[in-house]
Amino acid sequence: MLLPETTLLLVIDIQGNLARGMYERDALYENLQKIIRGIQVLEIPIIVTEQIPEKLGPTIPEISSLFDNFNPIPKSSFSCCGDEKIMNAISTVNRRQILIAGIESHVCLYQTAVDLTQAGYEVHIIADCISSRTTENRAIGIERMKEAGAKLTSTEMALFELLKVAEGDNFREIVRIVK
Repeated sequence: MLLPETTLLLVIDIQGNLARGMYERDALYENLQKIIRGIQVLEIPIIVTEQIPEKLGPTIPEISSLFDNFNPIPKSSFSCCGDEKIMNAISTVNRRQILIAGIESHVCLYQTAVDLTQAGYEVHIIADCISSRTTENRAIGIERMKEAGAKLTSTEMALFELLKVAEGDNFREIVRIVK
């Protein structure tokens, strides 16, 4: 089970024209906004990455606007684990359960999930917060991440799992976000 004190959200490469070309883009954006806002309510750390932003462009405004101090970590390796700054950021927050959202399922998310799992992290793929340019590549990426030991979840499943109880201000705020 996900626990607020051991969980981190990793949002991978929601950038420029690449993000605009994703399969079921509108649903992807909506769910990404929900998970980010919900994780913020729960005060869980969020790390955002950008794949070669000088070529692919910055994180789309639909995502970057959700942050007060937006400071994505640029990378050139497909796997987030191939970047020292990202791994230092993960290490600094000292969380062993990592929720993964972003693009593309069969490239950066897949390689990151495999590497994090092999490094001993408990990886949870937020299935409705990931995509690829084609439905086939999205499905293959999900299947390969599962084979590597990652667990599947969804936006609502993760948020309610982190909440644990149907009471309090955080519960009311999360319900408002997901409905």
